[in-house]
Amino acid sequence: MSLVYLTRRERFNAAHRMFRPEWDDTKNLEVFGKCSNPLWHGHNYVLYVTVKGLPSQETGCVVNLSHLSQLIRNEIIEKLDHKNINLEVDFMKGKIVSAENLAIAIWNELYDKIAALGIELHCIRLEETENNTVEYYG
Repeated sequence: MSLVYLTRRERFNAAHRMFRPEWDDTKNLEVFGKCSNPLWHGHNYVLYVTVKGLPSQETGCVVNLSHLSQLIRNEIIEKLDHKNINLEVDFMKGKIVSAENLAIAIWNELYDKIAALGIELHCIRLEETENNTVEYYG
């Protein structure tokens, strides 16, 4: 039997600022553009969590979607939704809050917990805007 890939979509809204604290505002603006606004800016993110596994002989499903959804909500969405990522999200402390770093951090937060469900995390896809999407495969 072949592996099946299953994707769960979740959404969250959050503010952030891309900057290096050791640089002044001029240098941050030069490197990060308007994303370095000292007064923050926000996005309506769309998160896709793709897992892979074999469908259960008993249920025909790779995973109980309710369990997967609750895990993502508890570990990621509740920590990010309507928050300032730079200031309020523990797993982003000390990191530049780019979409790339956020996708990697989400992977790291979910990897072992998803494995505990008996499946494997395949990909984190994060849409920051309709034009900017990041995919991370671990």
